[in-house]
Amino acid sequence: VEIVRSLLNNPKILIMDEPTSVLTPEEINKLFKIIKKKLLHLGSQNTIMLQRIQTVYIILSGICSGVLSFLLPLWTSTTASFYAVDSIEILVLFLASAVLAVVAVLQFKSRQTQFVVCRLNIILNLILLGLFVYRLLNVSGAYKDAEKGIGLFLPFISIVLLVLANKAIKKDEALVKSVDRLR
Repeated sequence: VEIVRSLLNNPKILIMDEPTSVLTPEEINKLFKIIKKKLLHLGSQNTIMLQRIQTVYIILSGICSGVLSFLLPLWTSTTASFYAVDSIEILVLFLASAVLAVVAVLQFKSRQTQFVVCRLNIILNLILLGLFVYRLLNVSGAYKDAEKGIGLFLPFISIVLLVLANKAIKKDEALVKSVDRLR
């Protein structure tokens, strides 16, 4: 109601903070149709941006897996640095985590699917952490004198971000359900 009321005043700038957090997907579509129609009627060519905090967390997790894993060394020895691209298993797991992050962001209309994809990504990052621990503890010779690099912490950082995203998704879901009970 407040959004429609503000649109009646023909605003030049309209700032909304999570206007869809308590709306169902159908209501979100109706709201944005009304807003677009009103903005076109006013001759405005503004861009509407919808941002939820879980999307930010998921994107940051994807950056950790898909970008930083190529830039930060996993460990360094006296002769060379070891990056994710130096091992096919580690590379595949990092890339799979980045792909799951993209899929999770694209599932913004289905909070339950987004939640499940984030959980799968958490499991994938736990497997990646397990592989790192195995390599560091059981592989002889080459990694014995290696210094641990900051890249080893990327799966842990991704897990923390994905847990935060799942908490935000659950919070949104609970909010929508509580509003549905009031109707």
